[in-house]
Amino acid sequence: MKLLNVGCGGTHHPEWTNVDLVAADPAVTEVDIRRGLPFADASFDAVYHSHVLEHLPPDAGKRLLADCYRVLKPTGVLRVAVPDLEGIARAYIATVDDAIGAPDCDRAKANHDWMTLELIDQMVRSRSGGAMAPLMRDPNTINLDFIRSRLGNEVFGNGRSGRKTVFSRLKRFGMRLRKHAASAAVTLIDGQLGRRAYLEGRFRQAGEIHCWMYDRVSLEQTLNSVGFHQIQVVESDQSRIPEFERYSLDRLNHRPRKPDSLFMESTKPIQSGAVDQATREERCNVAA
Repeated sequence: MKLLNVGCGGTHHPEWTNVDLVAADPAVTEVDIRRGLPFADASFDAVYHSHVLEHLPPDAGKRLLADCYRVLKPTGVLRVAVPDLEGIARAYIATVDDAIGAPDCDRAKANHDWMTLELIDQMVRSRSGGAMAPLMRDPNTINLDFIRSRLGNEVFGNGRSGRKTVFSRLKRFGMRLRKHAASAAVTLIDGQLGRRAYLEGRFRQAGEIHCWMYDRVSLEQTLNSVGFHQIQVVESDQSRIPEFERYSLDRLNHRPRKPDSLFMESTKPIQSGAVDQATREERCNVAA
């Protein structure tokens, strides 16, 4: 089988073709997915991406899904994982109720503060980690167990994607050098205000912030609009991709890597020529 992992970060498997904007490992090919997937039509049996779609504006996200459709073979499977807006909203409301019901409980207040951050921090932050990272790093944070239950062990350094290779360190060092050189040039031209604007704009374009959020209704509608069918919500350990759990992409130590996720799968129908042609025309228009 030919398998494609889009925006893989540090979570990838050697039996897959792994692509990302910045390669964290020599096994990953650098691809700017905003410009389209550089693969032939109908070349993969399955395409997978996890916590990628929400980092694109809705129109760009739809183009990515259409490109996934294009590179899939008929009957091929697309598996998408995104932060679950419905689940986050329900958890937020629950912490509101708990905080009102126990106004003197510091843990209830802390849980409510965290869920507020889950809703908005990754959309509004102007620095890496935003307001979430300091809470996660502080051993005195009173609700670390709650935060861990929301985000999973991986973000606390217990997952494979937390490993930094020599290759990734060198890449990051080169990127920092370029960033500092550009920042110095902007400062010379436009002063400190221009420097701050440049750094914030660069950060917001770097892929960390969330540009949109999805729930099971909106994601299904978007998948359907680009031609997918047999769309269904699945669990982290369920998939139509043969032996998917063997690759340890959505699960770590028999638990979900990202517990806050919505997992959804869909397939490309056998009769899909008209949609493929429309996708090619749209890509040509974008390129032009």
